[in-house]
Amino acid sequence: MPDVSPDKSDKSGESNNEETNVWRQIGRYSNLGMILPAAVVAGLLIGALLDRWLKTSWITLVGLLVGCVVGFTELIRGAMRAGKDS
Repeated sequence: MPDVSPDKSDKSGESNNEETNVWRQIGRYSNLGMILPAAVVAGLLIGALLDRWLKTSWITLVGLLVGCVVGFTELIRGAMRAGKDS
């Protein structure tokens, strides 16, 4: 029978768990960094397309503002969620 000591298995399991936790945090915080720019660009593009389609000139600004509001809202919600998990 192989001799399995609890110290070895605990250390490897603990190391694996810490590695997974670090990668989860990296993913979570990089997601927070991409939310705001993505929402702003999406709002700007949707507004510009609606402007071109409806032949107006003000919807781009509205799309940009809506994208900013949505981006900041999601950024704050994600930061609060990340703070709870820590």
